[in-house]
Amino acid sequence: MEEKKPYRSLSDYLKDTFGCKVYKLALDGGMTCPNRDGTLGSGGCIFCSHGGSGDFAEPLTRSVTEQIEAAKRRVSGKIRDGRYIAYFQSYTNTYAPVSYLEPLFTEAISHPDIAALSIGTRPDCLPAETLELLKRLNQSKPVWVELGLQTIHETTAEAIRRGYPLSCFTDALQRLKGAGLSVIVHVILGLPGETREMMLDTVRFLAHVKPPIDGIKLQLLHVLKDTKLAELYETEPFPVMSMEEYISLLLDCIRLLPPDMVIHRLSGDGPKKLLIAPLWSGNKKAFLGALQKAFRETGAVQGAWYES
Repeated sequence: MEEKKPYRSLSDYLKDTFGCKVYKLALDGGMTCPNRDGTLGSGGCIFCSHGGSGDFAEPLTRSVTEQIEAAKRRVSGKIRDGRYIAYFQSYTNTYAPVSYLEPLFTEAISHPDIAALSIGTRPDCLPAETLELLKRLNQSKPVWVELGLQTIHETTAEAIRRGYPLSCFTDALQRLKGAGLSVIVHVILGLPGETREMMLDTVRFLAHVKPPIDGIKLQLLHVLKDTKLAELYETEPFPVMSMEEYISLLLDCIRLLPPDMVIHRLSGDGPKKLLIAPLWSGNKKAFLGALQKAFRETGAVQGAWYES
C-alpha cells in the first residue's frame, strides 16, 4: 500500500480532478528564449542545459501529435487506462507570435487523450494577445502556465542571469490569474550564495503571494555539464547540499506552504549523463526512501506553519 503523503501531491490532485491516473508528456514546441537569442542574453540562465530544461522532451522533428504518440509509447509501462498532460517544457513556450502558438497548442489540447495543457515560460514573455489565446484554450481544457521564478532575491537573480525583476513576476501572476489560468511556479533550492533562510524566504513569499498561485515545483540545484554553472563550479567551487541537508530543507518548505497548494515536484531529475553535482541526486530511489523515512520520523505536515 502506498504511504499517505503529508502534502498535497500532484498525483493525488490529478486523481481527484480527473478520476484516473494522469501522466505528463514532455513536448518540444520549437521555440527559443530571449535569454538565448540575444534579446536579453546569449547563454541563457547559468543552470540551463542546451536542452533548455527540456532534456526529457520528445524531439522537435515530429509534429505535436506524433510527439504525443511517441511519448505515450515511452511511458506505456507506467500508465494503463489513464490520460495525459501535454507539457511544453523546452525553453520559453510563449516566445513566439500567436499565429505560431495557436495551431501548436490547439493541436495538443485537441488530442482525445490529453486532459490538460501545461506551458513552461517566462513572466516577461506573456503579452496580452498570448493571454487571450490561453484564456480561450482554457475554456476547452485546463491550461496551466509554469513560471520559472527560481528565487525572489534580486542579487541571486542577477547572478544566475534570470533577466527580469521580481516585479515582472508579480505583474504576470496578476494577469494570468485575472485570465482564469492556473499558475505553477518553479523554485530552485541551493543556488550559489543563497543561505537556507533566503531559500525559505522565497517559499514564504510564494505561500502568501496574492493572488495565490496554484502549485509549486521545488527543484534541487543540479550542476550539469556544458552550462555556465558548471564552469563556475569548476573555477570557483561552491557548496552543494547533501541529501540530509536537502531533505531537512524540504521539510521546512512543506510546512510553510498552505495545505491546499499542490506540490508538483520535490527534487527534480537531472540527466545522469550530464550530472556533475550533487551526485547523490542521481539515485532517486535512495532519495525517496530517505524522504519517506524523514516524513515518518518528523511528522512534517503541509501547512503546519502556514498562517492565512
